Amino acid sequence: MWRAPATGRIFRAVRRSGRLSEILAILAADGAVDVGSLADRLGVSEATARRDLQLLEEQRMLARTHGGAIANDVMYELPLRYKAARRHPEKIRIAREAARRVVDGAVVGLTGGTTTTEVARAMLDRTGLTVVTNALNIAGELALRSDLKLVVTGGTARPESYELVGPVAERALEEMRLDIAVVGADGVALEDGLTTHHEVEAATNRMLLERSRTVVAVADSSKLGIATFARICPLDAVDELITDVGAALSAVEPMRDAGVTVTMV
Repeated sequence: MWRAPATGRIFRAVRRSGRLSEILAILAADGAVDVGSLADRLGVSEATARRDLQLLEEQRMLARTHGGAIANDVMYELPLRYKAARRHPEKIRIAREAARRVVDGAVVGLTGGTTTTEVARAMLDRTGLTVVTNALNIAGELALRSDLKLVVTGGTARPESYELVGPVAERALEEMRLDIAVVGADGVALEDGLTTHHEVEAATNRMLLERSRTVVAVADSSKLGIATFARICPLDAVDELITDVGAALSAVEPMRDAGVTVTMV
């Protein structure tokens, strides 16, 4: 932290990626923001807030207004590059716990997402793995690992999630049998199950978990009690949900009462 000499205002050091993620989350919730309140909320100068808004406008993530910004229509889904900065410590803990479910020699399926990406990193000490994924970023990280077999589904790329989706991906998955699938989601709710923002992505992810003997869902606490546009699967299709200790018991206990194994880390 540092204090501006002229105003006495305290600023906190926050990485730009984290600020951009927070700005997009604020716009997704509120629809609009002004520079002054944004600077206060982020703990940065107004000049820094303006520069961040300018960058996001150049990326067509928002529209600038006099003294602030408003959300564009694309704000229903944050791109993966901004999601990665959100709740990162929680995602690492969840990923390490999920990686404990993976044994040497397993055939592991991974959907796209920031938490499943951390799972891919956390399980690399296992030997003899076969990893099946439709996520381009995960495939890119694992492609040079000579100690595992990597299978990428093919399909149509979604720039928001870096996932390969659609009929090509689903046909590839139909021919496979997986020991365990680790599935990410944008929402997890008792009645709606696992959900995501895009119906084709949901269908491809559903196929992956249907080809797996064991299904582990990974979602940080901000996703619980939320239902987004497209259903991946009902909760009874999931063997275990791993989330963080910040999850509200009001969201967790009904799931446990319904027979879902919920692990909080």
